[in-house]
Amino acid sequence: MRSDPASVVPYMKAIVLDKYGSADDLHLVDLPDPKVAPGEVLIRVKAAGVNPVDWKLAAGYLDPIMYTDFPLIPGWDVAGVVERVGPDSPEFAVGDEVYGYVRKDWVQYGTYAEFVSANVRMLAKKPTSLSWEQAAGVPLAGLTAYRSIRRAGVTEGDTVLIHAASGGVGSFGVRIAAALGARVIGTASERNHDFLRSLGAEPVTYGEGLADRVRALAPGGVDAALDFAGGDAMEVSLSLVRRPQRVVSITTDAAEKHGGHYVWVRPDPADLAALASLADEGKLTVHVDRALPLAEAAEAWRLSASGRTRGKIVLTV
Repeated sequence: MRSDPASVVPYMKAIVLDKYGSADDLHLVDLPDPKVAPGEVLIRVKAAGVNPVDWKLAAGYLDPIMYTDFPLIPGWDVAGVVERVGPDSPEFAVGDEVYGYVRKDWVQYGTYAEFVSANVRMLAKKPTSLSWEQAAGVPLAGLTAYRSIRRAGVTEGDTVLIHAASGGVGSFGVRIAAALGARVIGTASERNHDFLRSLGAEPVTYGEGLADRVRALAPGGVDAALDFAGGDAMEVSLSLVRRPQRVVSITTDAAEKHGGHYVWVRPDPADLAALASLADEGKLTVHVDRALPLAEAAEAWRLSASGRTRGKIVLTV
C-alpha cells in the first residue's frame, strides 16, 4: 500500500480488465484501496487462486446472469491476513489468517490485488497446515467438490465415479470422498494416473469406451457420479449409476431432468471451516501446479485455459 502525494487516499496494486476480453487485456495498475462496509473485513492478500471461471467471466460468458462493472479486478479465491475490521464484524480480528471465496453480488472488486474487502460470510480461518499458496487454491474448487459430494449423498462404502478427477475440482473431490470412506474411480489422461493413485483413486482413461472400462472395475455400476468435465460425462454417468438422483454436474443442468443435481457453488463459511478441518487432519491435500507472481496473471490464465494443469494455479502477492 502507498499514498499518492496528491491525495490521502491509499492505493494498491491490482490486476484489471477495462472491458470484456482475454489474458492479453490484463494489466497491472494502481487503484484506491477497497472500502470496508459493515459486516466486512479488509484482507491483505497473500495469494489468490486462479480458476477457469475467472477468464470465462472476463470473456463475457457470464454476462447474462451476473452484473459486471469496469475496471474489473478478477478473482474469487483468497488467502491472507485481516488488515482492518469493518463495523459490526466481530467474527474476525486484525491479524487473523483467513481464506475464502469472495464472490460478491456484482463482479468488479476481486482478489487479484494487494487488498480485497470481503463479507464475513465468505470467509473462515485459514487451515494452519497449508501454505498461503495451498490455502488460496482451496475455496472455489474445494467448496464445489464438497457441495457436489454432499448433494450426491456420498457416504462410507459408496463407489463414486469422478470425471476430470485430476483437475482443480476433481482432485478435491477424490480426497473428500476418500476421507468419507468411499471407493473412488476417477477419469483422467494416462499421464495423470499415478497422481490419481496418490490421491486415493482408481484411475481410468477418459474417452471412447469409458463406460466399459468403469464396468470392468465396478461390474454392478456405481453409487454416485460427479461430472466435473462436461462433454459426454453426463451420458456415461447415467449409464453407470444405480440411481440417477445421485448424479451431480457442475457443467450442465441436464442431470436435473433425471432427478439429479446441478451445482453452482456459493460462499459458505461452515463448509470452508469443514474443509480447513479436513486439511488440518491430514485428509485433504492441495496440489499447486504453478504459483506465479501477481504481475504474471496473464500467463496464469493461459496455463489454466490450456486444460493441462494438474491441481491448482495460484498468484502470489
